[in-house]
Amino acid sequence: MMMVDGVLLLVDAFEGCMPQTRFVLKKALGLGKKILVVVNKIDRPGARPEEVVDEVIDLFIELGAEEDQLEFPVIYASARDGYASLDPDVMDGDMRPLLDAILKEIDPPQGDPEGPLQLLISSLEYDDYIGRIGVGRVERGQIKRNQMATLCSGLEQPGINPQRSAKVSRLYQFEGLRRVEVEEANLGDIVCVSGIEGITIGDTLCAMEAPEALPFIKIDEPTIAMNFMVNDSPFAGKEGKFVTSRNIRDRLFKEVQTNVSMRVEETDSADTFKVSGRGELHLSILIETMRRQGYELQVSRPKVITKMIDGKLYEPMELLIVEVPGQYVGVVIEKLGSRKAELENMGARDGGTTHLEFKVPARGLIGYRTDFLTDTNGNGIMNQLFAGYEPYKGDISGREHGSIVAHETGESTAYGLFNAQERGRLFLQKKAADEPPRLRFR
Repeated sequence: MMMVDGVLLLVDAFEGCMPQTRFVLKKALGLGKKILVVVNKIDRPGARPEEVVDEVIDLFIELGAEEDQLEFPVIYASARDGYASLDPDVMDGDMRPLLDAILKEIDPPQGDPEGPLQLLISSLEYDDYIGRIGVGRVERGQIKRNQMATLCSGLEQPGINPQRSAKVSRLYQFEGLRRVEVEEANLGDIVCVSGIEGITIGDTLCAMEAPEALPFIKIDEPTIAMNFMVNDSPFAGKEGKFVTSRNIRDRLFKEVQTNVSMRVEETDSADTFKVSGRGELHLSILIETMRRQGYELQVSRPKVITKMIDGKLYEPMELLIVEVPGQYVGVVIEKLGSRKAELENMGARDGGTTHLEFKVPARGLIGYRTDFLTDTNGNGIMNQLFAGYEPYKGDISGREHGSIVAHETGESTAYGLFNAQERGRLFLQKKAADEPPRLRFR
């Protein structure tokens, strides 16, 4: 976000504002960026572009937008068919209206092209051969390969001087998705620099004669922690090829080279590592990535990270947005109510769908997705977004029912299922030509 002068806020003409819309808009408004609203998929059946624009205005107001930020231009588009217009009823042409709006509304980079170098590191990449790579935009002056500069750290790091000399050994710019090595870059260019030990998000690369740090970028703190452990279950060694604690440790500490919102800590046990991230999704992406890369591990149940503020216990809260058919609204509200959720907004959508917004403790959503899919028979959609810390909401009851587990395989018969069907939901996998059906209980 720090590397741009403006933002295209993309909103679906049917679905309207989603949780990710709220997240990026909040960041953009906080940084004072110019915003162009693009209402996409206006050709979709059931599209409601005018209503969606009203929803966007309400969201701007809710997020505390300034009066001049509310005067945003709106472009209506169909990315699939390749046209954009200023009128939602015009459904032909090309993308020229969108490109013209960008040139008209977004100001060019501001700064002194002849002044001393100033480059803010806004993102990180990692290469096995050249190490950590800092990505940022030239805010002032120009930068050259092999240039000596001063690195002003925005974050205190043990054993690293907050202001030290550095050499830009390699300089890259982006060409499509590739990094291309260049000799120099000028004001407004987005570049990658390598060869600087300990460089991280929030650091400013300055000319040696003018070490002036730019304001530090706030990094979102972790809200949930899990233990990653060596797999010592009866099924150990059956799926992955990287199974030792050394393999897992190296992979986790490599992850934090670029994933600055994640924390990895060693514990008293050499086989266990505490990993903290920004919610279940943040950690689940890491787990799935490691699994696909051949790592085998076991993890503990996630726990929220609480804080003591003015002597009171605070916990992370989530904004939960749910879209469900009308017949499932009651059970969703009932289940979330038992998890200390508070209903903040409710509205009807075309086609019999109901839109619900809750504020719920992060710990209340742990394990809820499975219940949600079961209660809605797979017809519901839920999205969540971190909403800050609030005072502790009290205890949440745990599991109310047990689980039925099939302890052996074989063919399923009506006689065998007769007594089991009243005790839980049954899932029968479709029988292949040469395979007996498999039975699952819920």
